Amino acid sequence: MITEFNFILPKGLVDAEGKVHRQGVMRLATAKDEIYVQKHRRIQQDPYYKVFLLLSRVIVRLGELTTLTPEHIENLFINDLAYLREFYNRINQQGSADIPVKCPQCGNNFKQELVLSGE
Repeated sequence: MITEFNFILPKGLVDAEGKVHRQGVMRLATAKDEIYVQKHRRIQQDPYYKVFLLLSRVIVRLGELTTLTPEHIENLFINDLAYLREFYNRINQQGSADIPVKCPQCGNNFKQELVLSGE
């Protein structure tokens, strides 16, 4: 079973030194992630912060960064945040970054890796 998925951000996270981090890996979310996020004090004060906390838990690598904080996620460009939210939903709802497609010419069914804007 595949539990980690590669992605490439449309713009990338710019760190303090000006280095851009675009290629990353996101893992499937667990029940423990959801529980942690729901119990976090910041979520009690600001429910919109959930996405920042959750993404910081499930992104296992972004460029050279192997630990991401909610503050890293806050500093993403809005296109990158939207991309990661959609990518998270796809892999966690379907369990795969692949989508079923049908060839319009031959009629064969197959799976194609989901490609979002920026990839």
